[in-house]
Amino acid sequence: MCILFIANNMRDDYPLIIAANRDEFYARPTAPSTFWENHPHLLAGQDLEANGTWMGVTRNGSIAALTNVRDPHNINSNAVSRGELVANWLKQNAASKEYANQSAYLATLENTRHQFNGYNLLFGNVNALQVYNNVNNSTHTIATGVFGLSNADIATPWPKVTQGATALNDYVQQQSTINDDDLFDILRHDNKAKDALLPDTGIGYEWEKALSSIFIQTEKYGTRTSTLLLVDRNNTLTWKERRFSEKGEAMETRAFSFSI
Repeated sequence: MCILFIANNMRDDYPLIIAANRDEFYARPTAPSTFWENHPHLLAGQDLEANGTWMGVTRNGSIAALTNVRDPHNINSNAVSRGELVANWLKQNAASKEYANQSAYLATLENTRHQFNGYNLLFGNVNALQVYNNVNNSTHTIATGVFGLSNADIATPWPKVTQGATALNDYVQQQSTINDDDLFDILRHDNKAKDALLPDTGIGYEWEKALSSIFIQTEKYGTRTSTLLLVDRNNTLTWKERRFSEKGEAMETRAFSFSI
């Protein structure tokens, strides 16, 4: 997962809206969203190379999503797969109404932070979410508002993060109803940042430019899926995942809905 936007308690009809893109190499094998056979309460796609996931939910409303921290000079090739962090949080949250202890999981994240390459982990449940960054060893509570998160910490205003958060904020405040296609459109913005605003993460100008849009498309790497997670006032959770081809064409949209 490379970028996500959150609107938390901004509307009465939809107290929680998350819109996210997963960017990955096209060659990396991936399974689309479904309820996992060995964990039938867990809904997520699956990275078939490391068997983890980038974003998922459970039937009781537990949530987790991951973004990598871009730092090419500090990559440990022997690090544990970051996708395990999402899967592990969701696996311990069964279909009952009881939620796993966030404080205990946060302590685990802090104690194991050096085993992983840089990441941000959004985790919690529909009523209480937080973001942990293992590079800074910092935690940010998701309060009321609109937030954006990409490949730096949540306080870093990369142009595409600001663009998407502003677009989502304007949308949830101005529209009388929420339309899924409008949210997918926000995730489809492919305009590049101006050169003067590009971050310098050590990957060179061409890659900084190519990765500066919300929706990414290059020869071998790009946006593989866009995912929407919405919770309405009646505690109905809706999950929609749209998959894209290497040419950026929408191939399939999967939809799930259940009460939590």
